[in-house]
Amino acid sequence: MFQKRCEGRRIKLEIIKLNVGFTDTDLKKCNLLFMGGAQDKQQQIAAFDLMKKKKILREIIENGTPGLYVCGAYQFLGEYYKDADGTVIKGLGILDLYTENPGVNFSRLIGNCSVKMADGSTIVGFENHGGRTFLGKQVKPLGKIMKGFGNNGRDGTEGAVYKNSFGTYLHGPILPKNPVFADNLIKIALEKKYGVSPAINLSPLDDSLEKKARNAIANRLGVKL
Repeated sequence: MFQKRCEGRRIKLEIIKLNVGFTDTDLKKCNLLFMGGAQDKQQQIAAFDLMKKKKILREIIENGTPGLYVCGAYQFLGEYYKDADGTVIKGLGILDLYTENPGVNFSRLIGNCSVKMADGSTIVGFENHGGRTFLGKQVKPLGKIMKGFGNNGRDGTEGAVYKNSFGTYLHGPILPKNPVFADNLIKIALEKKYGVSPAINLSPLDDSLEKKARNAIANRLGVKL
């Protein structure tokens, strides 16, 4: 999605895939970070490798490099994840949050959802997670959950924002179904790279297909966009 929207505006974009074993130099080249989740085995492998890069990743996030961290990546940026069997998995400790899985007697939080952002706009997506995430004082929620479960199904929050880093439980559809949100991340990355704030105006694109996808989810949830 980032690639498509940059190419539509003739913005030169290089995608660097940071596989296991990537170096600090690889990470420092990035102006916009995107990290998702995976199944437990693959996530454990990635987590072990990321622990070695904890210092540089913290520096990059603290420096304001924008990033989108979804589900497992969002959880791993926090202090810890407590599994359903009580095992505590240490996180990177970069974001002031923690996640706990209440166990097999509790349902996974699954389904389409909508979130009201701080600026009044609405984003839609799909969530599927067993962990319940709770935010500390050093981060703000991405928004207020309108339909769905959000961070924990209890306090009405979804996701987390720290500087230019955005954590969320809204999976891949968060970008194609919310082009304005995608553009905001691109804009932040450009302003950070070229040292202008705020002076980047992105040219409009044909978002008719994306709007249809948003409207379909909104209608299904019974919410207004």
